[in-house]
Amino acid sequence: MEETESVGFNKRRAEGLDKSDRPKKVLPLKDRKLNPANTICYLQIMGTGMDTQDTSPSVLLFFDKQRFIFNAGEGLQRFCTEHKIKLSKIDHVFLSRVCSETAGGIPGLLLTLAGMGEEGMSVNVWGPSDFKYLVDAMRSFIPKAAMVHTHSFGPSPGSDGVSIPNPLMFTDLIVLIDDEVVKISAILLRPNSSEASQLNDENRPSLNARELDLEERRDQFSEALLPRSQNNEFDLAVKPGDISVIYVCELPEIMGKFDPKKAAALGLRPGPKYRDLQLGNSVKSDRQNIMVHPSDVLGPSIPGPIVLIVDCQTSSHLQELLSSQSLSNYYGDTSGNPPETSKTVNCIVHLSPASVTNTNDYQKWMTRFPGAQHIMAGHEKKNIEVPILKASARIAARLNYLCPKFFPAPGFWSSPHLNGSVPCALSEGPASKLCESISAENLLKFHLRPYAQLGLDRSGVPSTISSSEIIDDLLSEIPEIEAAAQQVTRFWHGDKQAKEDLIPMPNNNFMIEEPWLNVSTLPSCLEDISREDMEIVLLGTGSSQPSKYRNVSSIFINLFSKGSLLLDCGEGTLGQLKRRFGIEGADDAVRGLRCIWISHIHADHHTGLARILTLRRDLLKGVPHEPLLVIGPRQLKRFLDAYQILEDLDMQFLDCRHTTEASLEAFDSTNDTSPSESPTNTENNMNQDLKSTLFAGGIPMQSHWKRSDSTVNNNMVSSIIRNLKKVLTEAGLETVMSFPVVHCPQAFGVALKATDRINAVGKVVPGWKIVYSGDSRPCPELIKASHGATVLIHEVSFHMALYIFAVFTWHCAFLVQHDRHINHYVIEQNCR
Repeated sequence: MEETESVGFNKRRAEGLDKSDRPKKVLPLKDRKLNPANTICYLQIMGTGMDTQDTSPSVLLFFDKQRFIFNAGEGLQRFCTEHKIKLSKIDHVFLSRVCSETAGGIPGLLLTLAGMGEEGMSVNVWGPSDFKYLVDAMRSFIPKAAMVHTHSFGPSPGSDGVSIPNPLMFTDLIVLIDDEVVKISAILLRPNSSEASQLNDENRPSLNARELDLEERRDQFSEALLPRSQNNEFDLAVKPGDISVIYVCELPEIMGKFDPKKAAALGLRPGPKYRDLQLGNSVKSDRQNIMVHPSDVLGPSIPGPIVLIVDCQTSSHLQELLSSQSLSNYYGDTSGNPPETSKTVNCIVHLSPASVTNTNDYQKWMTRFPGAQHIMAGHEKKNIEVPILKASARIAARLNYLCPKFFPAPGFWSSPHLNGSVPCALSEGPASKLCESISAENLLKFHLRPYAQLGLDRSGVPSTISSSEIIDDLLSEIPEIEAAAQQVTRFWHGDKQAKEDLIPMPNNNFMIEEPWLNVSTLPSCLEDISREDMEIVLLGTGSSQPSKYRNVSSIFINLFSKGSLLLDCGEGTLGQLKRRFGIEGADDAVRGLRCIWISHIHADHHTGLARILTLRRDLLKGVPHEPLLVIGPRQLKRFLDAYQILEDLDMQFLDCRHTTEASLEAFDSTNDTSPSESPTNTENNMNQDLKSTLFAGGIPMQSHWKRSDSTVNNNMVSSIIRNLKKVLTEAGLETVMSFPVVHCPQAFGVALKATDRINAVGKVVPGWKIVYSGDSRPCPELIKASHGATVLIHEVSFHMALYIFAVFTWHCAFLVQHDRHINHYVIEQNCR
């Protein structure tokens, strides 16, 4: 009974209700009692992405009562889970740019905070452009308990929604936080040349009315942001996401040492007044009629440590940085001794890429901070063989040893050019190393308080590991694994004796699927199939949150020379691709994407999408190409529309409803309409056919589709469906068909069917069929779609002991038993 009540409460909490079924209260900002006199403070590097270079590093500013994080790229949540870093202590998140590279981890962070405590936790998010609409769009897949307070200190939106910047914002130091513990200020950098990211007009997708409005808002933002050039034309290259920030973190000065002899001479008795003076307060003398000030009894104060976090992404940003006067008070003189009026910078974290930091101009700028420790945290080529997620890399290396055909070596260990001594990125460019700098490492610290510990601390940096060390440990731990690996190798290559050894015996718990044992049992669609025809790569099977060993949902369908597809695209998908294929191989995979299909709006299935799209845009810049087709639920379009205001995603969106069997048949019949038939009547018939066949079962989770606004507008989607059919033909696919499943409103599964082919003797070989259920309870639609399937990929989140919870959360707790409808293979995504 107690377990059932707990399940019921979890269900209500997921819907944004409390235990009494009342809407949860708006969470207030955290109010922590600060103690400036006894504060531990350090700067720490998190998630530098050495092995993948897929996201911006995060920087943690740690106080004993407060936490500040600068940038929250994809994988932050998983990194913190592995290294036991408590996200619940985070008060503020600062973005150096508002884009997928720096903000891709925010949805996962908010979901984590939403599940903490009775009502969840609140967090402040700061950024250099108006991104409140982006956070609002996230609310379609983030529970109400995830309260986020947004603060934009860049261009502010006007009454018409267009961001109008104040020119002074780009010359003044903008104070964001100023309390007794820390002062955090921002300096904006705007690019003003064609080097800013932009798409060629000929590569832009055709836009509907809604998208045209978004495009117009982006252009209006750029016009307001940029000064007119000499030819009186606006440079429209800048997007809101192109503005970057330098953050200045200043700790208060450290009071000088208290001198009790001076205090006694001024008539003070030992007691509370001594503490008041040390806190900076004046007191009245006990024996004399005078006021005693802190300067009377304290030694010389020590200036508070200062940290800069610099994000300078392009040479255009660099020119703005060099001309900025906002940092003049922080520069030292050329002799290396800062003047009395200057502030001393102790540490600078450079998020800028090596292509910028290697330049002579940037190196000379760095020398203007004498005595500062420079930490190079931008994407460099140093230590790319060091995995950021060591636990996952260790498991991958062990599985690769046992069965390399099923579990390829991680890309960062399989790259042939890697060796033990990779030169520092600072020495690769034309500029020489002019100042003290080191490459960032995960969990590297720079202590700021206590002042006696000021400086670097590598004690928490994880030790490096190599694949050979992992295998040596494995052989030592499980000596019999060597013989097992050899047997698997013989079995893979068709050794008869090895197969006989693996045949299950009576009353033996060991099991093996029969199709592996006899080629004659292969389904006809796999006859004469080659290694280069198709490959299924499970990039993530980690249920609703990433874990130490698993990432969230994503499946890569590799069609090799014909391109590739992604089925779902959870946070960290790009990082998983780079771990699987290596950095260059992952770039090739992203270039070759034909389509991305998203099952439903839950964050663990799509928040890695924007990062994939922006990387593809950058990789194909200047190359003629078509925008990438994204098929997903309708709510996803709102989120992507908000993102496209910040940066171009170079995509076309198609609602999953338009790829159901009924919708595609109606579309085909519309195209076959005779000239005498009215197009309007045909469209009405198409809508009626779709409404009468879609979700006819009337399952509660599907009732959303019966609303009157769920009709298909054939005029808006027909051109995209034609493009879809063209893409499928080029990829060797007959169809991509979505079907409704029982999970949440607008949740779908998908069936991929390859086109038939003719073998060497002229026989027609049917195409293979892959069915992916997404997240779903067992339902008739899934069973119907699985008829004739070659492979069914089905999510199984919970053990049978949690069956009731699985039902309440619309998941599965066991394998759907409908093998009679599936020809051969079932892959369970067992996530728990």
